[in-house]
Amino acid sequence: MKPNPLDQNGPSGVLLIDKAPDMTSHDVVAIARRALNTKKIGHCGTLDPMATGLLMLVIGRATKIQDLLMSEDKEYVGTLTLGAVTSTQDRQGEVLESKPVPAFTEEQIRQAFDAFTGEFEQLPPMVSAIKKDGVPLYKLARKGVTIERELRPVRVDGYQITRIELPEIDFVVNCTKGFYVRTYAHDIGEKLGCGGHLSALRRTRSGKFTLDRAVPVADLKTVPREDLLKSMVSLAEISLMRGA
Repeated sequence: MKPNPLDQNGPSGVLLIDKAPDMTSHDVVAIARRALNTKKIGHCGTLDPMATGLLMLVIGRATKIQDLLMSEDKEYVGTLTLGAVTSTQDRQGEVLESKPVPAFTEEQIRQAFDAFTGEFEQLPPMVSAIKKDGVPLYKLARKGVTIERELRPVRVDGYQITRIELPEIDFVVNCTKGFYVRTYAHDIGEKLGCGGHLSALRRTRSGKFTLDRAVPVADLKTVPREDLLKSMVSLAEISLMRGA
């Protein structure tokens, strides 16, 4: 019998959402809060407005394991567009520099991706949620302020290149938490010498959670509350998944 996500303190568990583009992770939390009629809710790992895919919502007592769930490795599917460097390192930013894209071979492209495999350091972008004196960097960036950021250790456990139609390159990357796929795309473009930016991004996995059980964000507004609660992953199931 499936554990009931409801207890005397209201619902508890993880609701997997397939985020739509052009909305913030905070927007999704606000919609889910209304749909589930609960105040105790948060999300694990911010997705940029441009990005789609897996957003994990922790509800009720599951908020206590938010940090644990956020520490898991992730998988992303993305598109790198070469030839243009942007202010945000993705397609939503202002183009700062444009260069012609040479007719790279697959081997040349793979060499650039290989340079960012295993353990290395990333410089977080100014347009990020990292805080400086309590203020998110993206708020400073909007005011035209640039501050020094510290390099952060990250790891890429593997990647696949799934399509090359220059200037576009589709890829899959498996990485640690705190990894900026925008910066990954920017750095690969820089390595190739023509610059580049991230033009599409979709998170497909976080830890052992995938999109298989994810609820499309639009369904939050139409599906009955009882059905949403039934689709939640219970704390007992999470414990089993993690081998606890």
